[in-house]
Amino acid sequence: MRLPDAAWRHRAGLDLLLDALGGGGGLTRFVGGAVRDALLGIDAKDVDCATRLRPEETRDRIVAAGFKAVPTGIAHGTVTAILPDGPIEVTTLRRDVSTDGRHAIVAFTDEWREDAARRDFTINALSADPLSGEVHDYFGGAEDLAAGRVRFIGDPLTRIAEDHLRILRFFRFHGRFGQAAPDAAALAACTARANDLMALSRERIADELLRILGAPTPSVVLAIMIGAGILAPVLPEVVDLATLIDLERRERIFGVAPDPLRRFAALLPAAPEVAMDVGARLKLANRARKRLVEAASAHGAQTDSRALAYRLGIDGAIDRILLRPGLSEGDIAAALAAIEGWQRPALPIGGGDLIRLGLKPGPVVAATLQAIERQWIAEGFPDGTRVRALAATAVADARS
Repeated sequence: MRLPDAAWRHRAGLDLLLDALGGGGGLTRFVGGAVRDALLGIDAKDVDCATRLRPEETRDRIVAAGFKAVPTGIAHGTVTAILPDGPIEVTTLRRDVSTDGRHAIVAFTDEWREDAARRDFTINALSADPLSGEVHDYFGGAEDLAAGRVRFIGDPLTRIAEDHLRILRFFRFHGRFGQAAPDAAALAACTARANDLMALSRERIADELLRILGAPTPSVVLAIMIGAGILAPVLPEVVDLATLIDLERRERIFGVAPDPLRRFAALLPAAPEVAMDVGARLKLANRARKRLVEAASAHGAQTDSRALAYRLGIDGAIDRILLRPGLSEGDIAAALAAIEGWQRPALPIGGGDLIRLGLKPGPVVAATLQAIERQWIAEGFPDGTRVRALAATAVADARS
């Protein structure tokens, strides 16, 4: 089997890098997702290489070839080469010495099969010679890929014990590549070891869940996960897929790009306090946490979409529109059209203007400015003439 041609194989500087790393002499190969995706005709974003060279020699050869070498994980064998079209990770062949479910102690090796054996699934253990394009497949990954089957390398229970995150990774890859029911042995092992997820950092769980939600139709794989009790130990709030399924339908109808955070909000009960708790528990970034909470308020009173976009930003407004139950397709289309390409305007008056109109400096200025802004929003962001009239009235009221 030969690696099909792919756009990433023509990246500027890649041939020079591979020549420096002995790609033509069997020292370095393409590995992992880039090989898998090329076999499926999918353009790969990330390109990784594995090499028999030790990390220090890898670094020296990258520099000698004229590229910057970043020791992103040199203790674990990884050096990143910075090419004109983006980074290429180059990792020395490894074998696991010990694992504890969260971290692995590794040793370097010269054996390609030994390195492939430590990878999680057969479809991720493929490698390819950069010169001839010959694909090396030690565990039947190409056959599994063609069949739409995600299968652990070796005993699933053992592989999950080595790294608990593989439970979530299994469902992510099944959601992306699976074409039928999940592999029975893998599903049984994930179900049996679901409690292992509690030992993982919440950041890793959040990252993997958001990746699952980036699949074309994540509700399909999430239904399997909920049925097997996979998320119950770490996200007991996720029990109902009705809102997510409706969101997926609306995304398709209105051509809205899938957004994992919006989909995450659809998984949670429509309660801001629940969203706040979950966002804090998963240690989401403050901005993501705030957006999750705002999206959970979509069941509230309908608001003009531009007013929403002014307060929440375009993404936040789309969250509210697509997650609000009961809206007709016509209402959704009109609301989305109103904010397409819309730029958030600035209130054309400030505190200094109010002082010049007669207000004394102090808290009354901020309060009056906020009242003017609320009216300005309610009236659809009128121009400066109308705002000056609003300001004159507000100042007169504040002074009376």
